[in-house]
Amino acid sequence: MSNQVGFIGLGIMGQGMSQNLLKAGFDLTVWNRTASRTEPLTAAGARAATSPADLAESCDIIVVCVSDTPDVEAVILGEEGLIHGARPGTLVIDCSTISPQATRQMTDQLASKQIHLLDAPISGGSEGAANGTLSIMVGGEAAQFEKALPILQAMGQTITHVGPTGAGQTVKLVNQILVVGTMLAVGEALLFAQAGGLDLEKTLAAVSQGAAGSWMLSNRGPQVIERDWRPGFTIDLQQKDLRLVLEAADQMGVPLVGTGLVFQLYRTLQQQGLGSEGNHALVKALEHLAGMKVAA
Repeated sequence: MSNQVGFIGLGIMGQGMSQNLLKAGFDLTVWNRTASRTEPLTAAGARAATSPADLAESCDIIVVCVSDTPDVEAVILGEEGLIHGARPGTLVIDCSTISPQATRQMTDQLASKQIHLLDAPISGGSEGAANGTLSIMVGGEAAQFEKALPILQAMGQTITHVGPTGAGQTVKLVNQILVVGTMLAVGEALLFAQAGGLDLEKTLAAVSQGAAGSWMLSNRGPQVIERDWRPGFTIDLQQKDLRLVLEAADQMGVPLVGTGLVFQLYRTLQQQGLGSEGNHALVKALEHLAGMKVAA
């Protein structure tokens, strides 16, 4: 396998992921819409490309990690998209969370140029991206998954080939249903504990290793208690994912009562200008309803 790897999208997740590819010894070329974000990578030895098409000309495998479906379409198929520079046989690994339907359409368009696409969305927050411990759920051809494995293993810990094209995105949406439902429960539990006059840290310690334990409880519960709203994943990005969940659920005729509720609660926070806070700030919507604050 060649070591010529490209990385497009150096945001809250992409920074850590691309740094881990450099640490693993890959020859890395990077591109980001805001060019200044390439500086930490070029300082560490990466080359900066002038466009996705320019990046694709020198890379055999290209990782994409951007915000939403239109952003992925722009960097892959747009005027300066990588499709215009990539050679036949190039593999694109899309780690963004986007529409499963759009993923399948892009896969077909790239296939007409003999370019392969894996949908490989990620979970684990900015911590997982920095530490190389992401969970990566991958859809696409088995042979391309094998080709991608060394790259994926440099960025993540739990890497699962979940099925054909689009399955990776669908599993990621399953993940997001679980994340927000859990965060709703964490927020309600902490409000209940607060109202009951409990020591919140001791309460977390008592329940986090039992049947109620979860990643969100252990990682975001303490942040709520400390009123630390720095994002591992922002409300705005979480809402984008929930919109994808609800659109797909609508197409399939699946009622998602809890997820729909969380979507509306997050919307109240966005209306208050809190979209750039961490997704654990969901508790603020509950606090507003309760007329009290956790750890106030």
